[in-house]
Amino acid sequence: MLSLSIYRKWTSTNLQLGGISCSANSYYEKNIATGSVRCIDDEIPFDIPQGWEWCRFRSICKQLTDGTHNTPHYVDEGVPFISVKDMSSGRISFSNTRYISFEEHEILSARCNPEKGDLLLSKVGTTGIPALISDNRPFSIFVSLALIKFFNDEIETDYLIHLINSPLVQEQAKTNTRGVGNKNWVLSAISNTLIVIPPKNQQISIIEFLKGIESKLNSCDKLIENFERLNSKIKDKLSQSILQEAIQGSLVPQIESEGTAEDLLAEIRAEKQRLVKEGKLKKSVLVNESRIFRGDDNKYREKIGNKEPELVEELPFEIPSSWVWIRLGELFDHNTGKALNGKGTGTHLLKYLTTSNLYWDRFDFTKVKEMYFSENEIEKCSIRNGDLLVCEGGDIGRAAIWSFDYEICIQNHIHRLRPFIKIDVRFYLYILMYYKAIGMIGGRGIGIQGLSSKALHDIIIPVPPRDEQARIVKFLDKTLASIMSR
Repeated sequence: MLSLSIYRKWTSTNLQLGGISCSANSYYEKNIATGSVRCIDDEIPFDIPQGWEWCRFRSICKQLTDGTHNTPHYVDEGVPFISVKDMSSGRISFSNTRYISFEEHEILSARCNPEKGDLLLSKVGTTGIPALISDNRPFSIFVSLALIKFFNDEIETDYLIHLINSPLVQEQAKTNTRGVGNKNWVLSAISNTLIVIPPKNQQISIIEFLKGIESKLNSCDKLIENFERLNSKIKDKLSQSILQEAIQGSLVPQIESEGTAEDLLAEIRAEKQRLVKEGKLKKSVLVNESRIFRGDDNKYREKIGNKEPELVEELPFEIPSSWVWIRLGELFDHNTGKALNGKGTGTHLLKYLTTSNLYWDRFDFTKVKEMYFSENEIEKCSIRNGDLLVCEGGDIGRAAIWSFDYEICIQNHIHRLRPFIKIDVRFYLYILMYYKAIGMIGGRGIGIQGLSSKALHDIIIPVPPRDEQARIVKFLDKTLASIMSR
């Protein structure tokens, strides 16, 4: 414990220390240099057990100083030069430090010489982070760090670190910093910080108790981490199960008055014929048009031109009779954006999206690049509200709907899908999510490992009647949002 003899020993130094005593249920502090005494009840935050002592931080320090106030001359090799940026979570990092010469270190160490057993304390920026110096490697420090050397072993360093990290010290550090932006906990404020010291045997007991608490907290953290991981898996499985019900036509009932998906196919053919007639679509699109149907032998066939071969690839599941199977490219007009060839060619410097901007059902605009586009490229590579965008590589099949009222260009690793007729595009976004989840895109199943334009075109998808699409999407939007928020 802090005995009277040790207290007297500290007060015999030239540091002009003050002593704190308790009398008549009040706390008093005596200035040893002047002999003046003042009541400090307003500073004492709580009562302490008998045998414990309040004191100022300077009372336990043999030396309290900081590093050099001048920027040193850095060299490629030499002695590590540590600043506050090299302090993190109570540890000193030497991995990305700068170096000074041995000669300059010798000059600086005459004033500030960190040694094993000393304590470093951050005093600029994020103040109040303590770190114990655990070995004898030589290094120098910058003004952003304070160096503390102790009188003797009456204070357990681990206890002191816990004390500095406690609200008692941290609140004082926060209150007593200077500056508006980069806060500075000056040495005089650190020196004047009020701390509480128990007897040494109780310091050790406190350290062991906190170690036990920390161990239990670590165990709790692992349990929470495992729970969150399990909860995430449960959410994913539940979402996948609901998507499966939706995509297979089991989520909402079929309503006879809504017609069949064959009506949509007729609309699509009529729209393609119109676009071909206007020269906006190649005639080969009609010639090579695919139509999937179930024949009299109950086998699925695909009519392409005059041929009707049996559909040899396995359809992934059964669908209601009012639905149809279709190749994705028959439902959407699709193309990719501009290839990235340096700065690009053209006269228009425009922003464009890459796969790093495109995520599942959302966009990240943190970094949007620019490239030159020609007039023809702008028409081909622009997207507009309602377009479905799909990643060709990376996270293959990752998709989102462009829901903004302005146009932007895309690079060639993004597919733009624009429906030929009015449909609920979110239903097809959900199809891609489900296909990705069960490995039909970039994995097992049908095994589409990359999404070239042809591979994207050939993906077989189910199509419900238009009104049923809207009912499914409304249910999925609400249900999946509810699952993920739990």
